[in-house]
Amino acid sequence: MAAETPRTRSAIDRLGTRRRLLSWLRPSDVATLLAAALATGVAGAQTLVNGVASAPPQDSAKRAVAPAFFQSQDPIEVTLTTNIGGIRGDKRENPPWRPATLSYKGAEGSLVTVPLKARTRGIWRLKTCEFPPLRLNFSGEASKGTIFHQLDKPKLVSYCRNADTYEQYILQEYQLYRVYQLLTPVSHKARLVKLVYADSADGKVHARRYAFIMEEPGALASRLGGKIIEQKGARPGDLDPYQDALFGVFQYFIGNTDFSEAGLHNVELFFTNEGIAMPVAYDFDFAGAINARYAVTDSSLRIQNVRQRLFRGYCQDPEAYAKAFAVFLEKKPQIYALYSDSIGKLMDGGKVRETLRYFDEFYDTINNRRSAKRSIMESCIGRP
Repeated sequence: MAAETPRTRSAIDRLGTRRRLLSWLRPSDVATLLAAALATGVAGAQTLVNGVASAPPQDSAKRAVAPAFFQSQDPIEVTLTTNIGGIRGDKRENPPWRPATLSYKGAEGSLVTVPLKARTRGIWRLKTCEFPPLRLNFSGEASKGTIFHQLDKPKLVSYCRNADTYEQYILQEYQLYRVYQLLTPVSHKARLVKLVYADSADGKVHARRYAFIMEEPGALASRLGGKIIEQKGARPGDLDPYQDALFGVFQYFIGNTDFSEAGLHNVELFFTNEGIAMPVAYDFDFAGAINARYAVTDSSLRIQNVRQRLFRGYCQDPEAYAKAFAVFLEKKPQIYALYSDSIGKLMDGGKVRETLRYFDEFYDTINNRRSAKRSIMESCIGRP
């Protein structure tokens, strides 16, 4: 029998991982992935059936293009008109969809108005905020020919309180989505809007504040060629090592501990059509990089405030962490440049300097092998 080499050991480990993946998923989810693999070809289906997944397909023809709305980062002024009083009162479970419109100036300066529906969402912000976060619901026919075409039910991330400080939190969080997109395409696209909040009941404008619209999970999956599957209980070995390491290091970079991979709290699981699972992070307003006045840490954690970093990602092999660190180092100039471009200039100058100093501390850590090992690689959760 041939001697086992690191390469064959790695292949055996991957085989075991994919077989564990199939046993972890619900039968209906396995069927979904199998159907997706069949759609990409017999070879893709065969690898999934055998419990072995290859690299994600490179054929861009099998992937959807992101809606035109997300292909620009230029902020646009939009007026949201709806029953503000009704929306603010919708704090119970299963809130109703309320009639709304979004209006903006078209290319020739004419007013474009798109009818849609909106309803409240969320947990903490829904109970606490002056204006709740919303989910928008577009009709394909009504939005055709407008900037919102091909959007279905995206999230609108809006101000919590009508004050400059809270608007800065929106801008800071939006920047973190931009950073994440620089690091990996396995992340949500987002676009900033200057939103005018108008009440359909009395015609009054209640606020003018920045907000952003997020790419939907289904749209992300279509863009990358796969599915989002809501299956809790993922372990380190169920996930792609590199993407999982990058996910954990990103959360550490922004100082976020408000997530759970196993519990799918502020995490989605993207599965390629070959069955490779990758975590996707979202909802960063409790991150230390933002340092919102309302952000608190879980009392069970060994940190006192959100500015203190604590690595809560899963354990992966050293090579996966090394690759993740290398990406952060390569992208550092582009990350920092986001805070001096046209969108970065919307932020308070003091907040920009504070944020970049916070990022400097992260880079000091990963540039020191001993610190990186102690603070990240040895502080991880579980074993793959």
